[in-house]
Amino acid sequence: MTDTHTRTARDLLGLVGGADNVTSIAHCISRLRLGIADPGRVRTRQIREHPAVLGVVEDGTYQIVLGPAAVDRVAAAFEQLVDEARTAAPSPAASPEGTDAAALAAKGAALKAARKEKNATPGKLLLRRIADIFVPLIPALIACGLIAGLGATLNSLALSTRSSALTGIVPVTTALSQGFMSLIAVFVGHNTAKEFGGTPVLGGAVAGIVVYPGVANITHTPFGHLRPGQGGVLGALGAALLCAALERRARRRVPDALQMLLVPTIALALSGLAALMVLMPLAGLIADGIGNGATWLLGHAGAGAGAVLGGLFATLVMLGLHQALIPIHTTLIEHQGYSALYPILAMAGGGQAGAALAVHLRARHNPSLRRVIRSALPTCVLGVAEPVIYGVTLPLVRPFVTAGIGAGVGGAVVGLFAQLGLTTGSTAIGPSGLVLLPLLDGSHGLGPAALVYTGGWLIAATTACAATYVFGFTPAMLADLNSPPDVGNPTAAQSAATTRTAAPG
Repeated sequence: MTDTHTRTARDLLGLVGGADNVTSIAHCISRLRLGIADPGRVRTRQIREHPAVLGVVEDGTYQIVLGPAAVDRVAAAFEQLVDEARTAAPSPAASPEGTDAAALAAKGAALKAARKEKNATPGKLLLRRIADIFVPLIPALIACGLIAGLGATLNSLALSTRSSALTGIVPVTTALSQGFMSLIAVFVGHNTAKEFGGTPVLGGAVAGIVVYPGVANITHTPFGHLRPGQGGVLGALGAALLCAALERRARRRVPDALQMLLVPTIALALSGLAALMVLMPLAGLIADGIGNGATWLLGHAGAGAGAVLGGLFATLVMLGLHQALIPIHTTLIEHQGYSALYPILAMAGGGQAGAALAVHLRARHNPSLRRVIRSALPTCVLGVAEPVIYGVTLPLVRPFVTAGIGAGVGGAVVGLFAQLGLTTGSTAIGPSGLVLLPLLDGSHGLGPAALVYTGGWLIAATTACAATYVFGFTPAMLADLNSPPDVGNPTAAQSAATTRTAAPG
């Protein structure tokens, strides 16, 4: 951790109202996520203008976009500063007036939180909870995808060279990559129960029924024979949801003395029975429908579907609706080995990168905005587009639209190849940009898939850059962007950002 990151954390702590105004601290790949007790004490304008900040998002939590290179170090320093401030704070007994004020502030914060929760969209809240189930699995999906790609390469070399040494390594890479994938339903069940108020191990236990080989011996169901893994992550998700609901209800009704014995037994037995009789067959039909639907869509309308999906994906991210796609990607990877939709959606990053480059070229006399772009653009090329979206294109509005146009063209190219029989897919979710290259697979293997993906991404970036350069600015916007520093106006991006709140990513 460097002095720069500590200094940034100290600055941000003061700007959000101090340690007593921070109720929670977390971070994702590019954002510092804070729970705020009193939003009125937060100086959002100064936070946006901080040299280390790429953008601010206010949605449930207060999210400060710092970029993947800095967020983990700043978050660690921020948490340490908060702990130190709270440790050094006077005890409640020493300051009764402060205690009263703190109690009132806490009550006010609780009322605000309750009002915000009441006004939150139920659909968005559900999507976020579903995302919280699958997002923790992404590191394992990435690792297994990379190892699987390495195993496929070694297998090809073994077949061409007839090397016994390579032939012996391939089963090792297969075990390393497929061990997690064979039990992914269990992890989904564990996380589902944890997210929805149940005991995580019970969620994992009922989800384990889905992958248990012995279910092949169960023949007396309303839907006939079962097969191990039928329904996959969707079946595990439904079974764990039901298990958590049954567990919560049983805890309210079973006497305390019998809870340890009866509650887990009731929850597991009833939800497991429902999984075997109904949920696994039903989820299997849904999973087959997702796979067949994606195959049909790309095979018959690949170019059009690619244009729509690629062009609109950044908007879905902005609205938080992209989280609904995570179970779909996971289901496709589980059943087909890769998600053919994911590389098309990843074209959005190419569009954002091209639009940001055009803004950099057009804002020649705006050093502040150009600095933000130079900081955010490399991470966008490597697969994290949020700093560009929230720091550059979305506040300026028009470049966000032209970025979507470029992404749509790139998506149409990838979709067209799928329509012609050369499908490109991703064996993991999470990365995009150039980082996605080693995780690609498809109907003709890694090499052709990488060429199609790279070509589509470059076309998306080039189209977005050209469209933004020509159509992304009005004369007034250009004059504002390039106005001299002594005029006293903030940059267009900063000005727009201070007058509107970006939607969640």
